[in-house]
Amino acid sequence: MKVAFYAPLKPPDHPVPSGDRTLARALLEALRVGGHHVSIASRFRSYDAAGDAVRQARLARVAARLAKRLVARYHGARERPDAWFTYHLYHKAPDWLGPAVSRALAIPYVVAEASVAMRQQHGRWAPGHVAAIAAIRAADAVLAVNPRDVEGVRRVRGVVDQDALLAPFVDLDAFAAHATSFAHASPPPRRQRVRLVTIAMMRDGAKLASYRVLAAALARIAAADWELVVIGDGPARAAVEAAYAGFTRERVRFAGALPTAALAAELRAGDLFVWPAIDEAFGMVFIEAQACGLPVVGAATAGVAAVVDDGRSGVLVAPADTAAFAAAMLRLIADAGLRARMARAAVAYVHARHGLPAAAARIDALLRQVVAARALRAAAIPVRAR
Repeated sequence: MKVAFYAPLKPPDHPVPSGDRTLARALLEALRVGGHHVSIASRFRSYDAAGDAVRQARLARVAARLAKRLVARYHGARERPDAWFTYHLYHKAPDWLGPAVSRALAIPYVVAEASVAMRQQHGRWAPGHVAAIAAIRAADAVLAVNPRDVEGVRRVRGVVDQDALLAPFVDLDAFAAHATSFAHASPPPRRQRVRLVTIAMMRDGAKLASYRVLAAALARIAAADWELVVIGDGPARAAVEAAYAGFTRERVRFAGALPTAALAAELRAGDLFVWPAIDEAFGMVFIEAQACGLPVVGAATAGVAAVVDDGRSGVLVAPADTAAFAAAMLRLIADAGLRARMARAAVAYVHARHGLPAAAARIDALLRQVVAARALRAAAIPVRAR
């Protein structure tokens, strides 16, 4: 079927890399693997970072005009979609397009990843909150990517059977191929130290806090035999580098932002992936690291726990617990046998639960279900009228 795809927070071809963009691209690929013809309906960003009521009102007006244009474009056209698919909506990035276009075209409206923050109903993002709640209620089905969102969405929708949990996923075969091809072209040097790898954008807030927790944890185990590769860049790079100023360049190497092939090769060349993941939704990098055969150390949050088999493919500790994070890293640094067992478990785990084929089948089944249900409801209307 034809599917109109929309990501109000960040379009899948946005130039700035992030986990959100990674999952948007993965969803597009899953829809295509499922046999659907997918087009990006709009690249309009409804995101308001500051909670500016004037900006939110202006975004709503622009969205209303865009929705009318989309409806006019789709009516009677070959590209008219059979379903609308929105990825990631919440109070800071509501979906003002999908519900309006879907209603006008009488097509199913499906959402993947919707978050509900009831405290925002009277806060700075109140207009966005209202719009997000309306979209969630209008949806024919909502796929929850982060387990912590499930209960809030169910309360808003008042139903249980239409909401489903979709495990975060990536195209593991393609990612592994990147690692293999790049590694063959430029094999890593031989070394003795245990190589730790971390990957994250460098920006203020939770990301910077996570970098600082990692630096503090590493300072606790400075006597151990490790080295760290930091992959990422961003506006807070100076602050991140300052947090690691106490380590030598031989101990901590900043690789900057890397293309997928180089990033995958760095993971494949590593021994252990480490990231405190403060306030992280789930972290696609945890899946990618495990796909490359790295056990992980991360935070025991609902989102991260959904992509790491704690105790088998990695170790999860309380969020922002520097001492516990240091102890978990030290345990794996010191035990090569444990790292090897967890590495094998990590590869098996992500292929079983977080690969593209399973996600494509799950999404395809849901789309067919909602299209069929919509058709049945439409066919029943004349019967009731008589």
